[in-house]
Amino acid sequence: MVEPFRKYLLSKATFTEDELAQMEAAAVAKKLKRREYLLQQGDVSRNMAFVVSGSLRHYRTGKDAQEHIMRFAIENWWLNDAESFRTELPAKGAIDALETTHVLLFSKKNFERLKREIPTFSSLESQLAGRYLDAQANRLYTAISHSAEERYQEFITAFPDFYQRIPLHMIASYLGVSRETLSRIRKQTS
Repeated sequence: MVEPFRKYLLSKATFTEDELAQMEAAAVAKKLKRREYLLQQGDVSRNMAFVVSGSLRHYRTGKDAQEHIMRFAIENWWLNDAESFRTELPAKGAIDALETTHVLLFSKKNFERLKREIPTFSSLESQLAGRYLDAQANRLYTAISHSAEERYQEFITAFPDFYQRIPLHMIASYLGVSRETLSRIRKQTS
């Protein structure tokens, strides 16, 4: 399971064999079945997860018991509840598998150690964190300034791999529209 992780790392930066071995040794492999939780709401997010295969969703449940999807993650994506991971407070959301999913887990202690000991890994993590913040800002802007149709088209363009793998009701939740609205939009754009 570490070979895809190694390929991912080498596609992003130059690492020595020793650094790769150090990162691989810090990882704990885990297999999740469909609908199995990686993190339950109220638990502390103690791991950073790298998706080797499969897909995950990070979501929060509203007072009306409706799920609000914050993020999806597929192969070569990182995911955790960032606020809980950083603060070590209970997570406000949950993460579960949308299909059989294999992840590599890095405890906070190991993740921080790798960033301290491997400058290239620290630089990569900083770049990814910056891209994540940019994506969140763009998503917020899109949510408040674009129509449902425009949000859907941007989602399809930005995440063509997600569209085929993620149920439509979850895409609707991510876009902040009802399933019926998404169905209407899809019919109009077909």
